[in-house]
Amino acid sequence: MTLLTYQVFKTVADIGSFHKAADILGLTPSAISHAITNMEKELGFTVLIRSKSGITLTSNGENLLPYVNAVLNSDESLHQMVADMNGLAMGTVKIGVFSSVCTSWLPDIMRSFNEKYKNVSIEVYQGTYDDVADWIKTGVVDLGFLSLSSAGDIPIEPLYRDPLICVLPKGMPKKDDTEYVDIDDMRDMQFVTQRESTDADIQNYLRENRLNIQSRYHVVDDLSTVRLVEKGFGICLMPELVMHDIPYDVDTYRLRPDASRIIGIAILNKDFVAPAVRTMYNHIVNNYQQDEFMK
Repeated sequence: MTLLTYQVFKTVADIGSFHKAADILGLTPSAISHAITNMEKELGFTVLIRSKSGITLTSNGENLLPYVNAVLNSDESLHQMVADMNGLAMGTVKIGVFSSVCTSWLPDIMRSFNEKYKNVSIEVYQGTYDDVADWIKTGVVDLGFLSLSSAGDIPIEPLYRDPLICVLPKGMPKKDDTEYVDIDDMRDMQFVTQRESTDADIQNYLRENRLNIQSRYHVVDDLSTVRLVEKGFGICLMPELVMHDIPYDVDTYRLRPDASRIIGIAILNKDFVAPAVRTMYNHIVNNYQQDEFMK
């Protein structure tokens, strides 16, 4: 099989359509179909399920995709290394991010990086902690932002301590006039919650403090969560960084006991990556790592 065959398979798997993959790769739909058919014949098993609703991967296709990503990433690394040896800074860097990093840091990261390395393109993949971790492991992205609690066995360099805060409807009375909300104050309050893949650090804090919360509202994104709080449907806990981009009128307080999530940059092996990826990794660490994490 050729690299083009691998690229066809990856593109179809990502897009879910022969016609759209053909447009992206500059080929005809029949050429795409022919490449996949030949690939399946050579492998001895099918990799795609073709149906009226679109194209999906078979279980064999899902198992094969990370290895195809690895081949394509290695080819990209080879081209970047040759360019690097010739004194050229070029290539592609694929970054996985979760929401608050995407809105707070990423625009500045891309702008400052591209000012220095104009021939390096950046691809962005936004998702939950679980999405980013999976993309790193399967080679969909080269590196990604995670919290320490969500990184699992993926090596991660700590960058930033992000305090967790309590978000209340505007003017909601508290037991005292301090700038804190105590854990005991929250025990009888209604919560608006997100799924654990989105707010693992908050769920850890609740478990560690034996706070069995009451919630009838289970949403996915930060904006929806805070909007429900603003309208009086409950309270929530949020990382402080998230609240920088929230336009709603709510009150925020520090937690007692305090807590924070540690945001870091995760990569499987920083010593064995393409030059552009290594340059991006160093750019992020050098410009966004707080003093307490510097070695």
